[in-house]
Amino acid sequence: MNIGTVVSVRGSVVDIRFPAHLPAIHSLLHARQGKTAIEVLAQIDAHHVRGIALTPTQGLARGNPVQDSGGPLLAPVGKGVLSRMFDVFGNTIDRLPPPSDVQWRSVHQPPPPLKRRSTRSEIFETGIKIIDVLMPLERGGKAGLFGGAGVGKTVLLTEMIHNMIGHQAGVSIFCGIGERCREGEELYREMQEAGVLPNMVMIYGQMDEPPGSRFRVGLAALTMAEYFRDDEHRDVLLLIDNIFRFIQAGMEISGLMGQMPSRQGYQPTLGTELSSLEERIANTDSGAITSIQAVYVPADDLTDPAAVHTFSHLSASIVLSRNRAAEGLFPAIDPLQSSSKMTTTGIVGERHYTLAGKIRQTLAQYADLKDIIAMLGLEQLSPEDRNIVGRARRLERFLTQPFFTTEQFTGLQGKLVSLEDALDGCERILADECKDYPESALYMIGTINEAKGKANGK
Repeated sequence: MNIGTVVSVRGSVVDIRFPAHLPAIHSLLHARQGKTAIEVLAQIDAHHVRGIALTPTQGLARGNPVQDSGGPLLAPVGKGVLSRMFDVFGNTIDRLPPPSDVQWRSVHQPPPPLKRRSTRSEIFETGIKIIDVLMPLERGGKAGLFGGAGVGKTVLLTEMIHNMIGHQAGVSIFCGIGERCREGEELYREMQEAGVLPNMVMIYGQMDEPPGSRFRVGLAALTMAEYFRDDEHRDVLLLIDNIFRFIQAGMEISGLMGQMPSRQGYQPTLGTELSSLEERIANTDSGAITSIQAVYVPADDLTDPAAVHTFSHLSASIVLSRNRAAEGLFPAIDPLQSSSKMTTTGIVGERHYTLAGKIRQTLAQYADLKDIIAMLGLEQLSPEDRNIVGRARRLERFLTQPFFTTEQFTGLQGKLVSLEDALDGCERILADECKDYPESALYMIGTINEAKGKANGK
């Protein structure tokens, strides 16, 4: 047994002296009879290491003995983790007895080698019209939901879980990084009521936990996902809420460790730390990990380093707009700022690609005309421009959708719309087939056929 002694405690940073031999980087150390867990981040000299506490450091004092566990932080994997809720150490937090049939694996794993990665591109349908038509997601890809506070990232993420788990045979893993405990409890209850918990795992590093815990919970979730992909050859849906909190936890640790801050106060190792998480999410010959990540954008500024670094890893970027939320257009996705690498003729087909281009063009022309309308009024536009405005406004309303997860708040029954129905509706609006319908008839409906009944007051 390798025993050391606490030399200093500064917040979550602990310096420990080991007289015999130093523990390796990423080793897990235990103090106060296992009540305090510390991960080694740096070897200062021949006898001292510096670590970050993964648990609160209250009660830790100089001279306390520290025991080296001899290995890194471990996460539970196996069929026993399904339908359960865990913390970063693999302890169950759902008030049920711990699972029996699990193995334990290190959370620090290398990404899959390039020769094992799959190059096949497939569309991953969500049942949400605006996403499937304008920014389709990739099976085995990474999609980001970008938005400031209160524009609907978590609601959209929860709706995607609801829609996908029903018709997806794989496993879903929800990873809450620095999120509110009430959101975790609500999601657990909703998934239980929906009957989808047997194929789901939840793991949380909550907002009130130390930065070390929030920084490692994403890696623990990935270790579970890799087990289902590589050992059981199942497709995995990995949902992360919120990747910005992972970056924020790294920033706190960097500051505590005394590193020189980089641009806007972020850690100098931001790109490396984010890559160590993102590069492990991959589509291989044995299965795929499809990831959907919520990304908080500070002050709605998409040029913030956290947003910029995250953008580079994604195959689809879904940007939520405060203006659209204020107009009541939910989901409040900005179709002109959002994009997907899947919208090419080789993947989605000629019809879908052409239609998506026409929709974007119509919405962009409407955005250009908004200033003229605000100053001079709609009457001053040419008949052709008035037609464009009418089409764009009907498209905007058709691309709204009532959600299953918000039924109790809106009183509207949730709708799941197939890609074919969504494309058909957009095509008919662009062909002016809905010109005589009032705009309100297209608001918060599923398929285009519902608009006729709504227009006739049925």
